[in-house]
Amino acid sequence: MTRCLLTFDVEDWFQVENLRPIFPPTSWETIPRRVTESTRVILRLLAEYEIRSTFFVLGWVAEREPKLVRDIAEAGHEVACHGYGHILPMQLTPVQFRDDILRARQVLQEVSGQEIIGYRAPSFSIDRKRLAILEECGFRYDSSYHPFGIHDRYGHLGDLGAPVMPGVYRLSDQMVELGLPVERVGLLPLPVSGGGYFRLYPAALFRSLVRRAIVRCGHYTMYLHSWEFDPAQPRVKGAGVARLFRHYNNLSRTLPRMHQLIAMLKSQAGRFVTAREFVEEVFAYQVPITSST
Repeated sequence: MTRCLLTFDVEDWFQVENLRPIFPPTSWETIPRRVTESTRVILRLLAEYEIRSTFFVLGWVAEREPKLVRDIAEAGHEVACHGYGHILPMQLTPVQFRDDILRARQVLQEVSGQEIIGYRAPSFSIDRKRLAILEECGFRYDSSYHPFGIHDRYGHLGDLGAPVMPGVYRLSDQMVELGLPVERVGLLPLPVSGGGYFRLYPAALFRSLVRRAIVRCGHYTMYLHSWEFDPAQPRVKGAGVARLFRHYNNLSRTLPRMHQLIAMLKSQAGRFVTAREFVEEVFAYQVPITSST
């Protein structure tokens, strides 16, 4: 069986880094929220295929949409932490970062009724110092390691030691790092997870790269954002051509391509698990976990 982790970052469309020049955090309360309905599209998709998943939710969203977070938890999904206000961790001091994750975790635990043990940094912006803070604060896993070094916002964690399996690192007795898959075609690194790449590549190419990642890693982790399931979201100008392209390109293709991807993963004997379940397996094994277990 191939372990498949479908993960979703829950944030509203105007909170993303690409649109930050237009929508600074001070403006957020004045903008109609769309995050509930876009996330419910995901919940309906997962229910259709009887898949349990992990949702990395902003504390800001949980405070304003508590029923949404409760519905995620009651549907059997894992609620994890995406920070509070979607400020890149590398733009926060260590003290500010600690305050951000603790504030977010408190509201997420109160609203969801779950213990929050997982974290993903906005834009994968993290370093070793902030990883250590996560562990000190009681988090059991982080999923902020994206080894696609070309991206201008992704953090650089350096040598994480020998992986338990490709892309998965047991940092200590208490902490696991879940990386995102990147495949190489010749000298070209191609991310095989993430909505921007998912919407940009031809669909058949993306699925082909996923099959390669499964063969290489024995598992597969996918992430998308809730706003990527909202093709009717407002179009704005003024953030720059590259930023707007990253945000709006092929939004209408997200949902139909997810149906295709899930069907392919099921055909590959995919067993869909939450990040928490996957991490518990990592802690349970003293030897590398293979796809045959």
